[in-house]
Amino acid sequence: MPAMLSRREPTDAGHGRTADTAARARALPAVPVALVLGGTLLAALTAAVAWGSTSIPAAEVWGVMWRRLSGEAPRPGTNDLIVWQLRVPRALLAVLVGAGLGLVGTAVQALVRNPLADPYLLGISGGASLGAVAAIVLGLGAGGALGLGLSGAAFAGALATFALVWAVARRGGGFAPLRLVLAGVAIGQFLSGFTSYLVLRAGDEQQTHSVLFWLMGSLGGATWELLVAPAVAVPVALLWLLARARGLNALLMGDETAAGLGIDVARLRRELFTLTSVLTGVLVAVSGAIAFVALMVPHVCRLAIGGDHRRLLPVSALFGALLLVLVDIVCRTAMDTQELPVGVVTSLIGAPALLYLLDRRLGSGR
Repeated sequence: MPAMLSRREPTDAGHGRTADTAARARALPAVPVALVLGGTLLAALTAAVAWGSTSIPAAEVWGVMWRRLSGEAPRPGTNDLIVWQLRVPRALLAVLVGAGLGLVGTAVQALVRNPLADPYLLGISGGASLGAVAAIVLGLGAGGALGLGLSGAAFAGALATFALVWAVARRGGGFAPLRLVLAGVAIGQFLSGFTSYLVLRAGDEQQTHSVLFWLMGSLGGATWELLVAPAVAVPVALLWLLARARGLNALLMGDETAAGLGIDVARLRRELFTLTSVLTGVLVAVSGAIAFVALMVPHVCRLAIGGDHRRLLPVSALFGALLLVLVDIVCRTAMDTQELPVGVVTSLIGAPALLYLLDRRLGSGR
């Protein structure tokens, strides 16, 4: 039997190298892909601001933007108010949240070496959701007892969950991916039970509607002030991850290989977990829990440009931003009487897309 195994090992390794070489050969060049995504994103942003219950010509949209940015006095009428105060902050929030979800999904999949992982697997979104639901149901929102506000309560819940998952995952020393995932799943489910209990305690129909809308994700509360936290967190996260792209690539090859390349694996995992937890908390605090984006975006981008994180991270951020802007357009315009939660549309798109991608990967043996 050992002889048989030793004869098979070169064949398996050769097959793996052949598959990797073929995948790299099929990969598209990252710069043209990024340029196409950037141009499409600019067009989608224009459409997101122009389309709605009141349609505004694209030329007028850019005219309002130019006047605001150049310091000119706004013109009288409702178009200026609609464009600058309502639709531009919402479109920019979609860009930031989508880009952040693309980044955090890519980072988490490297952290736990699992292409089916996403940030919600670590339980952080469960803590943020519990904090937000408590703010709605128990009156801890703006003007509430603690004065946290909805976003503040969500972020506080995310940080508390991060500390709890960290403590459980670190028991006995080490920072193994499996222990981290199991701790995140268990604590996330535990917090989900409390969230469900609070939903049952909602005092009226309006509270229940607000809770459900939050749990399914929404960009409807976008304001210029709400953009500050993600506008800082997402670029900082991108720069930090790019600076450690070599380490992320090494993690995918296994801990021993990464350590042999000079990577401090334990330290990198701690930093990755901290970064992804804080960034997830920021994103959930401003938009609620939006499913499938962080899971699906890295898959699509890997199929297009390959798995090198130096290229994958910026392309994932661009594609995530574009996807969420397009989804938000659908959410605002699909129904005349009400707005769809963002998570409903991302789930309807993401579940079939993920099944297709998994079928492709299993069919190709990768």
